[in-house]
Amino acid sequence: MSNKPILIVPCELNSVFFEIFFKVLKKKNFKIPLILICSLQNLKQQTEKLKFKKKIRAIDINNINYKKIDNKRLNVINVNLSKEKKKILNNENIKDYYERCFSKAFELLKMGFAKKFLNGPINKKKILDKKFNGITEFIADKFNQINTGMLIYNKKLSVSPLTTHLPLKLVSKNIKKNIIQKRLKLINSFYKENFNFNPRIAVTGLNPHCESNLKNNEDDTIIKPAIKKSKNNGIKVFGPFSADTIFLKQNRKHFDVVLGMYHDQVLSPIKILYEYDAINITMGLPFLRVSPDHGPNERMVDKNLSNPLSVMRALEFLEKN
Repeated sequence: MSNKPILIVPCELNSVFFEIFFKVLKKKNFKIPLILICSLQNLKQQTEKLKFKKKIRAIDINNINYKKIDNKRLNVINVNLSKEKKKILNNENIKDYYERCFSKAFELLKMGFAKKFLNGPINKKKILDKKFNGITEFIADKFNQINTGMLIYNKKLSVSPLTTHLPLKLVSKNIKKNIIQKRLKLINSFYKENFNFNPRIAVTGLNPHCESNLKNNEDDTIIKPAIKKSKNNGIKVFGPFSADTIFLKQNRKHFDVVLGMYHDQVLSPIKILYEYDAINITMGLPFLRVSPDHGPNERMVDKNLSNPLSVMRALEFLEKN
C-alpha cells in the first residue's frame, strides 16, 4: 500500500462532519495517513467541543517525510479562516475560506503529493455561485476533465444519474445518445480499473413505464439505440427498464449498477435501500475522489446523533483502492 495520504477537506464550518469523522476514528484505525486541509484554529475548537482527545500535528508540505506520517495524531495542513487577521467572518470570506481549502487540495493532487481525496458535505450555494450544477462538475472543471460522472456506490448495487442537479424541465433536452454511451463506457472502465470486473449495467427509461404517446419518444429514439451500440462494443448493458420496478429485489439482484436519466430517479431508491451505506464517487478524474452521500445537516449539529457510516465507507474505499 502506498504511504501517500488521503487528503480531506472538511468543508462546512457548521456541519456534522467533525462529529462523524471523530466517531469513525474512534471505531477504526486506518493504516494510510489522513491529512485534513482546514483551519487549525477551527480544528482545535472542534476537538475541544466534541471532547475528542487526540493531539494535532501541523504538516509542513515543503518539508515532509511520508514515512513519518501516521494517524497517531490528527494531521492538518493549516488554511487560515480569513486572509486578514482578526477579520469578522461573513458569507464572503467563509466562501473564500472554502475555496482556499479546495485550491490547496487540488494543488497537492496535481503535484502528486496525494492520489486520494475526500471532501465533507457542503452547501453548494456557498461555493458554486450557480456556475456548476454540483461539486462533481466543480471539481471536474478544476482538472479540465470533460467526461466525468457521479457514482453513488454500494458494493451490492450502485447508481449513476446521467444528469445531476438539473430542474426536471431541462432533463429531456440533455438526454443524448453519445452522452449515454460515454457514461456507460466510463462506468465500465471505472469498475474494471478499481474492482477488476466488467459490471452488469441496467439503464432506466426516461418516461413512465418507458412509454410515451408523443412522436419523439426518448426511450425509443435515444436510449434504446445507445444501449444497443454500447452492447455491440462489449459492455454488459441492458434495458431500458421502467424506473418504478428495476429496484425491486428480484430485478436489481441481476445488476451491479443502474444508470438513470436524472438525479432523484436513482438516488431516491438507493438511499431508501442502503441509507448511509453508500458513498459519492466522481468517475473520470486523474485521482480517486469521494464524499459521504449526505449533506452538512446543520439541524443535527451539536446533537451527537449523526450516523458516521458513509464517512467510514468512504475512507475504507480510499484505503483499499
